[in-house]
Amino acid sequence: MEKTFNPSERQKDIYLGGFAGRRSAVPVDFDLLESRARSAMSPEAFAYIAGAAGMEGTMQRNRSDFDAISIVPRMLRDVGHRDTSIELFGRKIPFPLLLGPVGVLEMVHPQGDIAVGRAAAQMQVPYVFSNQASVPMEKVAAEMGDAPHWFQLYWSKSNDLVASFAERAERCCCSAIVVTLDTTLLGWRTRDLDLAYLPFLEGKGIAQYTSDSVFQKLMDEPDANPPNRKVSWATVQGLIRMVNAYPGTGFFAKLKSGRPMKAVSKFVSIYSNPSLSWKELSFLRQRTKLPILLKGILHPDDAQLAVEYGMNGIIVSNHGGRQVDGSISAIHALPGVVDAVKGAIPVLMDSGVRGGADVFKALALGAKAVCIGRPYVYGLAIGGQEGVGEVLKNLVADFDLTMGLAGCKSVSEIGRQCLVGLKQ
Repeated sequence: MEKTFNPSERQKDIYLGGFAGRRSAVPVDFDLLESRARSAMSPEAFAYIAGAAGMEGTMQRNRSDFDAISIVPRMLRDVGHRDTSIELFGRKIPFPLLLGPVGVLEMVHPQGDIAVGRAAAQMQVPYVFSNQASVPMEKVAAEMGDAPHWFQLYWSKSNDLVASFAERAERCCCSAIVVTLDTTLLGWRTRDLDLAYLPFLEGKGIAQYTSDSVFQKLMDEPDANPPNRKVSWATVQGLIRMVNAYPGTGFFAKLKSGRPMKAVSKFVSIYSNPSLSWKELSFLRQRTKLPILLKGILHPDDAQLAVEYGMNGIIVSNHGGRQVDGSISAIHALPGVVDAVKGAIPVLMDSGVRGGADVFKALALGAKAVCIGRPYVYGLAIGGQEGVGEVLKNLVADFDLTMGLAGCKSVSEIGRQCLVGLKQ
């Protein structure tokens, strides 16, 4: 973490900067942040990041259910010195916050995952590398040094590839593996469908695959269902982008090898596994010593099963509303999941977190920490690494002030007694 950064000083620094004629290009207000990011992104990139499933009711409910919960501040509690740190899997981190996995960041900014990793490292905020990253995990880990980083895993149809990803995560010193369970099928994402655009078909967001030796071998297998594409100027342009996205030098050499096309075809055929069941978790448990967290848990019974199957943590999440339209909100599901695990394993949450009050409410309902997604991606779109850092600083400063103004001087003092509202 930057030695000079103090969340208690952030507000003053912003005002003093304004007095001196300096204003950040990264808005503090989330709606302004999203609007400015939209102007910095292509329509396809913004739809992919900002959109959700169906009528986008779940994404809206993530916010409205946060708003249905109220904080009850307490007075005269001596909050002059506050401690925002927590301990997670034996490691102390300065804030109850992680950067959740977001794929295809090359659509948002040229430095993508690298810029996010550097910003996270400066703040010592754990960064969960996306399975659908634009940069291999090893390169981002090298940029982050000893700063905490995790790896998110989509369980593909190849268990050999699953094992390879897990082994690579261990080798590049990831602190945990997050298995995302809610994307064994791709949700009906209306904005993407209206644009008829999926970035993976251009070879974007598959760097974890093309950098993997097991996947390279899988690419040599015959394609049982080769795509039947009609040649048009659009497909030619797509092919050019596909070849450019594939690692290596020499456009025509890559084109002649056929590897870029094989990579996309193989990825599309194996990236998700709708047949995945609880019993498969033992395969991963036997192949890594890292803590395993299950992301996408919303039902208390599934939370109990996670404990029974030897998992080390849960992330309560509905994928930011991107998978099931009409799903329960993450914040609504959180208390039931926390109660179900009875403290056996840590429970984190994501989906809908936009400000410090949201972080406070999630912690009060039993979350150990929260993950954010869209806010830091919008910061990335506007200002690259610095933009991500600005969003992080604003969020943790907001949380620090909320915690103090609510009458809590440390995270350990935040509990359900601090709230009223939605099924408390």
